[in-house]
Amino acid sequence: MKFRLHSPYKPTGDQPQAIKKLSGGVKDGIEHQVLLGVTGSGKTFTIANVIEKLQMPTLVISHNKTLAGQLYQEFHEFLPENSVSYFVSYYDYFQPEAYLPQTDTYIQKDADINKEIDKLRLQATTNILTRPDAVVIASVSCIYNIGSPKEYGNFVLELSVGQKIVRKDILKRLVELQYERGDFGFFRGTFRVRGDNVDVFPAYEDFAIRIELVGEKVAKISQIDPLDGKLITNHDKFILYPAKHYMTDPTKYNDVFKKIKSDMQDRVKQFKKQGKDLEAHRIEQKVKYDLEMIKEVGYVNGIENYSRYFDGRNPGDPPYTLLDYFHEAYGDDFLVVIDESHMSVPQIGGMYNGDNARKQTLIDFGFRLSSALDNRPLRFDEFLRRVPKILYNSATPAKWEIGMSEGQVVEQLIRPTGIPDPEVEIRPTQGQIDDLISEIQKRIKKGQRTLVTTLTKRTAEDLASFLKEREMRVSYLHSEVQTLDRSDILDDLRAGKYDVLVGINLLREGLDLPEVSLVAILDADKEGFLRSETSLIQVMGRAARHTEGKVIMYADQTTGSMERAIHEIDRRRDIQLKYNKENNITPKTIVKSIREKIIKREEKEDMPLFYGIEKKVIQNLEGIDADSLTPYDRKKLVGKLQRAMSAAAGDLNFELAVQFRDRIREVESIVK
Repeated sequence: MKFRLHSPYKPTGDQPQAIKKLSGGVKDGIEHQVLLGVTGSGKTFTIANVIEKLQMPTLVISHNKTLAGQLYQEFHEFLPENSVSYFVSYYDYFQPEAYLPQTDTYIQKDADINKEIDKLRLQATTNILTRPDAVVIASVSCIYNIGSPKEYGNFVLELSVGQKIVRKDILKRLVELQYERGDFGFFRGTFRVRGDNVDVFPAYEDFAIRIELVGEKVAKISQIDPLDGKLITNHDKFILYPAKHYMTDPTKYNDVFKKIKSDMQDRVKQFKKQGKDLEAHRIEQKVKYDLEMIKEVGYVNGIENYSRYFDGRNPGDPPYTLLDYFHEAYGDDFLVVIDESHMSVPQIGGMYNGDNARKQTLIDFGFRLSSALDNRPLRFDEFLRRVPKILYNSATPAKWEIGMSEGQVVEQLIRPTGIPDPEVEIRPTQGQIDDLISEIQKRIKKGQRTLVTTLTKRTAEDLASFLKEREMRVSYLHSEVQTLDRSDILDDLRAGKYDVLVGINLLREGLDLPEVSLVAILDADKEGFLRSETSLIQVMGRAARHTEGKVIMYADQTTGSMERAIHEIDRRRDIQLKYNKENNITPKTIVKSIREKIIKREEKEDMPLFYGIEKKVIQNLEGIDADSLTPYDRKKLVGKLQRAMSAAAGDLNFELAVQFRDRIREVESIVK
């Protein structure tokens, strides 16, 4: 399957020269290139054209899940016939395993895995290994350990019509692939048995597969609707991939277990020699339990901490990441695009150290073997060695990216719509809220939208509440808003459900909001990360998709960052206005339809989240029938309620926190 771009428009402005230079640079063997493209200039369209021109599988890395979701939708529209996948962290809630020596507190790993995102991750790795036309949009979590692609690719169930196989062998293989038997609940990652028929719901698909056996032969393979079992289509053959990325080969257990036990015994001796009997006992019990679980069910919570043994890696060797799946499938013949590189590159470089410090504490106090250090993200030098060709994409590339490109910096300053960069005005902070409200009301009358950026989450929430009291349709957006809800809020802003959106740094890079005509920056003169030259230019760019785009900075002084940012915006604006005049172009506001959700969730309006759980659960705390829940579901409910209780107490909502506490006690008493 070749890459084939679909678009109602052709490259225009300075897009053609950018496409030509970037694709030519890759062909000429240039390893690092920079695309300096202003907001709204169609950088994603340019990159999609480069992919089609080169016919090269591509990994696009974004530092932000919201932006990754937007990029996924855009590339899916440009390349609808090709395999465009989404690979981000699948945790709705994640508490890493940790130990606090000061208080002798061990914190067990706890997580709520989003099943839909898990499906998309598995779909991404499957597409890479099975298709020549893969484009994966990923967050920086793609440099984290996910297990060997060789093991993942070897663990398959391959069936074809007429194949000789007995039902028992199929079921055994399904269990090895980490599929669970679910005769009373059929969902992704499960299988069920109906007479001589076996139904499997692949962990990475929206359909199920029915395998019909006659005697010891496969008589029929059907693709069915998992809800009603209706036939969708028939297959002559089908390959089923694992339900999890971490796979362990039972044939290697003896050798692997010997090595783990040997390292455990060495560690026990070290602890005892140091007089640390508690730590010695702790690590011995932990490892014995984990090995017993792996032996019996092929999996244990925290199995990734033993991945080095199963992968055959030596201590200190880099982990297997999504990049290794690309190498396994395509060798060095693939492209990596780092979107908003001024943010993504530092994030990639900083992931290793924070992870290492937490793991080392666990090892020092006997909670993990030293192999836990090898379950880690890549170091930056390891990342660079694994990337054959990089394209840094940003409106404000850092000096490091420009230096690495050795002069191959391609500017894309002209927008297809002819819209120039916005005018910038500085206003005093005295009376700023009244002034802001007045400016917002002007936009509301015109059916336009406003973005307001603050420095803190608390300020964003307080300002949103204040504007709401003034009967404005407003919402806030920051890192504590759940991943999938962020995209919904942005879509609601575009659709007119909200007139104003208040946020922090999530309002900077890459957000495509053509209805926004005003960007207001509070505390613009507070020099720092969120008010640096780069950040200010990015924030200003949010108003560059509307013909009436304007930026208002509220400040009592002009900082160096403000001065440099305004100078760069003015430079670009002069070039754009000159181009429009020479080519007789009249700027037009971008008109874009609101895309479908990446993940559709039914009855979302009836299930807003408060303190991390559904509103209907809060409203029905007394009516939760814990007796009807399975032990697993009870435990999961207790975890949710405990987190909600802490959040409610932190928000000074003690009355609700007490209700959560009472329900926790009732559910726990049933468990006991």
